Amino acid sequence: MTAIAVPTTAPAPAGALTSTAVFIRRSLTHSVRNVEALTMAIVLPVMLMLLFTFVFGGALDAEGGYVDYVVPGIILLCAGFGASSTAVDVAEDMSNGIVDRFRTMPIRANGVITGHVVASLVRNLLATGVVIAVALALGFRPTANVAEWLGALGIVALFILAITWLFAAIGLVASTPAAASGYGFALLFLPYLSSAFVPTDTMPDWLQWVAENQPITPIIETIRAFLFSKDPGSDLWWALGWCALIIAAAWAWAAWSFRRRSGRR
Repeated sequence: MTAIAVPTTAPAPAGALTSTAVFIRRSLTHSVRNVEALTMAIVLPVMLMLLFTFVFGGALDAEGGYVDYVVPGIILLCAGFGASSTAVDVAEDMSNGIVDRFRTMPIRANGVITGHVVASLVRNLLATGVVIAVALALGFRPTANVAEWLGALGIVALFILAITWLFAAIGLVASTPAAASGYGFALLFLPYLSSAFVPTDTMPDWLQWVAENQPITPIIETIRAFLFSKDPGSDLWWALGWCALIIAAAWAWAAWSFRRRSGRR
């Protein structure tokens, strides 16, 4: 009887682009199925916009123009709420053993993090569109032309990418999904310590310094300038610089943390 030769060579791993595409599709599928998380990422910022516009808006701007001021801050707050779930999703993947299973397959397991980031970008751009539509219904009247709208949306997308990579890194170092949620929640306070809801010159001197020298303020001021056809000046370069710095640092932190957590040192 002739023995049948059984190949013992493991299949070659899929390329980086193929693996990443698989994980992006996986994360997008999870996002579509997790209707509650997507709904809350939209509902909470809209509720805050209604609160600031109709409850606090009269005291902050008696002429009723506060909605034009507050919407750029709400947009970034929306992005933060939506991206924060990435930390929990990544922590769950790292703690439930699924990444170890991915490592036994002919795919690049580190693509799972990129999948979460890209899915968050798509999900949050959709949520941003809904928030802007609600703002327009409430009286938000930007004067931007098409190019300025594209500039504002480009800064929003860049911020979402930066904050999502940061949340992904937090999810990798958190011991549990609950811890990741807690760590991520602390970052959501940054918009409140910026020019998102009130001008920084109305703050105490010590707090004004903090508000003017943290990443959120130049990003918001750049979006605000684009939406109302103004020159963002140096705020644009600060916004781009902060986003680039956060992306680079968070990506490096995430890559190192993934290798450490998955046993690849």
